[in-house]
Amino acid sequence: MGTQGAFDAAYAGRRVLVTGDTGFKGTWLWQWLEALGAEVHGLALPPPTQPSLWEQASLDGAGRHRECDVRDPDAVAARIDAVQPEAIFHLAAQSIVRESYEAPLPTFATNVMGVAHVVDALRTNPRPCALVIVTSDKCYAGDPGTLGHAEGDALGGRDPYSASKGAAEIVTAAYRESFFPADEHDRHGVGIASVRSGNVIGPGDWARDRIVPDAIRALSAGEAVPVRNPGATRPWQHVLEPLAGYLWVGARLLGGRPAEACQAWNFGPALEACRPVREIVDAILKAWGDGRWETAAPGGPPESPTLALAIDKAAAELDWQPVWELGEAIERTVHGYRALLDAPNPDAVRALMTREIEAYTARAADAGRSWAAGAA
Repeated sequence: MGTQGAFDAAYAGRRVLVTGDTGFKGTWLWQWLEALGAEVHGLALPPPTQPSLWEQASLDGAGRHRECDVRDPDAVAARIDAVQPEAIFHLAAQSIVRESYEAPLPTFATNVMGVAHVVDALRTNPRPCALVIVTSDKCYAGDPGTLGHAEGDALGGRDPYSASKGAAEIVTAAYRESFFPADEHDRHGVGIASVRSGNVIGPGDWARDRIVPDAIRALSAGEAVPVRNPGATRPWQHVLEPLAGYLWVGARLLGGRPAEACQAWNFGPALEACRPVREIVDAILKAWGDGRWETAAPGGPPESPTLALAIDKAAAELDWQPVWELGEAIERTVHGYRALLDAPNPDAVRALMTREIEAYTARAADAGRSWAAGAA
């Protein structure tokens, strides 16, 4: 058995609710939690893309997923009351920047009030619970500078999506300070943390207006990959990297000193993985084996030219650091997409996901990561 609160002990036998489980990250998180022995329940709208990893993997064999809109406070409260979760991972969100310009009000309703509805359900019907609120690296105001945004930097956003994520952080902190203060955890039993990650890549993301799935669609069709902003720099990381951070924060909230985890956490890549889009596309083409890309008309609304996260705090206080370097993350992503495209049935999809999770966890254990203790 690994260290107290490590993955090999934290979730086994616990009821865990994942909001947004039909999304890309939510599907990977469900699979990982099940591998850890959790009784996983879900709350989400139908899958936001076609195809979707959720449907490809056909994960909800036990019937523990329910369709629910986080904009409906009564439905959210009823679902939480029915599950009686010991931990909640709140991923449900409108996650596309360009869509936030087209539909700002639904974006704010989902990303801000959705958070409030989840936390308020714990306020109005109190129960001990570990709550991890997932926001974004775009929650910060201003330029990240050469070292990336740190957790204490100002929150904000010049576009509806970014502003909604900054507001979600403010709502989370307000509820924590007003109703569930960390230093009174022994009294109320609710631990709340917020987590922020970079540009997540990995097999199974089929969203539009994201460079990796856009590239896979183009390459599969034998077409040139359209690249709108080749010079834009982003903090690229494999989907399992931030999920490991989320799970570790959740484990800390469920462990012996939960108050220490009741704060905001960045889970981004090493600064050298903050690379321009053109380099990512070149690496995708190399891993795919052929293909080309072309500059497309930028069009659409403006986006920040540079994003980066400082991860010193997570490294120092959680012993969390990236496991896969960017090159390996891209190779595994592309090869994973090829395997998904060839997968004959949901069993094969789930087997692929399990292999990736096991490979990642074993590498983390070899690197001495405390969250992976007992995995090697």
